[in-house]
Amino acid sequence: MALWDRIKESASTMQTQLMSKKNDLKSGAFRDASMAMCALVAAADGSVDPSERQRVAQLIATNEVLQNFPADDLHRRFEQNLDRLTADFAFGKVSVLQEIAKAKKKPAEARAVIQIGIVIGGADGYFDTHEQAVVREACFTLDLPPHEFDL
Repeated sequence: MALWDRIKESASTMQTQLMSKKNDLKSGAFRDASMAMCALVAAADGSVDPSERQRVAQLIATNEVLQNFPADDLHRRFEQNLDRLTADFAFGKVSVLQEIAKAKKKPAEARAVIQIGIVIGGADGYFDTHEQAVVREACFTLDLPPHEFDL
């Protein structure tokens, strides 16, 4: 199976798993952590191009799990995290990982945050090494083993 096909299949599997937990993913901690994860993946390579912003905006608008929250609130939180990362990536990453850590108390939420990172990372059909590295770092922040997500 080609790498691109595996990425698409993995992202699809993650989305299915997220949907099965939709009713458990309504906390503010999950909301904050998921938007921090989206920003971290979007800025993983040190820059954010318009297509990455568009992918996240599309996810916010169409993802049924994220529809537990007002889209404008999610978008505002995403942009705030992105601003932190683009102002100073190293310093911003510390702040964003603290937001991600909010999901640590509930394992289902922590796993869902990682799954959202994988969905965002694979949305363009290519989950690059920078994106994989920040999602792996988020796994460590959430005390989850990266191999559980094939990272």
